[in-house]
Amino acid sequence: ESRARAEAGFRAFRARWRRQYAAMVRRLERDLPELLSFFAFPRHLWRKLRTTNVIERCFVEVRRRTRPPMVCFVNVESVDRIIYSIFQRFNLEWKTRTLSVFTQAA
Repeated sequence: ESRARAEAGFRAFRARWRRQYAAMVRRLERDLPELLSFFAFPRHLWRKLRTTNVIERCFVEVRRRTRPPMVCFVNVESVDRIIYSIFQRFNLEWKTRTLSVFTQAA
């Protein structure tokens, strides 16, 4: 796997889908440098850098805390407070957290 191979794969994808999904292909093309930025790091870090598990975990927690029977909300502001507190907690936890794979690489 290499960045050049990933770019070649995108070119093939673009050729196949650009007519049917032009807007989506344009967005991917615009964001391609960021999407492939993990290639600049050592290979053993790629999986950690590519994953969206952390983001997905946040949304799972929001859904868990805002769905019945866990909570009954009286208004929109109460939902906002719960969601804010969930992300505030994550921010505090992650503020000092270092991924072990990065400290091992140093």
